Amino acid sequence: MRGGGGEQGRMAAGGEDKDENAPLGIALITAAFFCAAVMSAFGKAASGVPALQLLFLQYGISFLVFLPVVAREGIGSLRTSHLGLHVFRSVTGSVCQLLFFISVKSIPLMDAVLLSNAAPLFIPLVVYVWFRKTVQPLVWLSLLIGLAGIVLIIKPSATMFRDPAALIALSAAVFSALALVATNKLSATEPPTRILVYNFGISTLLLTPLCAFAWQPPTGRQWLLLVGVGLSMAVTQYLIILAYRQASAASISPFNYTVVIFSGLLGWILFGNVPDWISVLGTALICAGGILSIRAGHPEGHGHALSTGHGPPPPKTQPTPAVA
Repeated sequence: MRGGGGEQGRMAAGGEDKDENAPLGIALITAAFFCAAVMSAFGKAASGVPALQLLFLQYGISFLVFLPVVAREGIGSLRTSHLGLHVFRSVTGSVCQLLFFISVKSIPLMDAVLLSNAAPLFIPLVVYVWFRKTVQPLVWLSLLIGLAGIVLIIKPSATMFRDPAALIALSAAVFSALALVATNKLSATEPPTRILVYNFGISTLLLTPLCAFAWQPPTGRQWLLLVGVGLSMAVTQYLIILAYRQASAASISPFNYTVVIFSGLLGWILFGNVPDWISVLGTALICAGGILSIRAGHPEGHGHALSTGHGPPPPKTQPTPAVA
């Protein structure tokens, strides 16, 4: 998992100069989002752990897992001229994960995962505000389809305001969209491992003082779940890097929604959550709207907030002539 080189940046970014192996890329991204679903299930099972503590250990453990990469490549591999954007990406990503962990304690696993993964429905608006890029008519159609699905999942009523867990999960998608657009902007010049290490490191640093106030000594079972959350996050990230080395973002980004299928199965097996037909229809509409938005939208919206970004590849450099 080499980092710092322009070649890896192009590979992870889905650059035009790499050979595409779509079947392997799809298999890897599907495995990655199976791990993401497992991570979410661990987070829901750790119901007695404060969300801030859960988030801190998620990032802290993942940071420790990726430290050997930094040790191998040297501290110079972390040199960046985009520290502000790294901080923005870390803060928005952390808020996204925090809102998800809060919501998943109160609503079915699949609903929390689905709503927090509705980021593609918000990305066109983020891209319009950030880059002033026009939203195409087909993208507006995808947003309307996704919005219909969100209404079916949330089921608006007076009780929604007494228990706003579904709205909290949907708010996570807004921050997820911000994080993904920032990550894709970073990936134009930053290699994947640098983005990951800064994300995990900055998030851990910022969460440390906050977590100190929320800390509760975990039980043995809770420690196992917390370690599972951190390791699952790290494995998810690694598999995503491998996937985007094999195939372009346009080819494999739609398979991000496999996380919803896996979450539905885990929610049924582990927590007895059986969705009704309205929820199933809402799920189908949100997934369809999200996939259509990915296909018809701007490249800034490709990928997933958990990923390392898949923006335009950095410019090629001319090879240094060999010395005779």
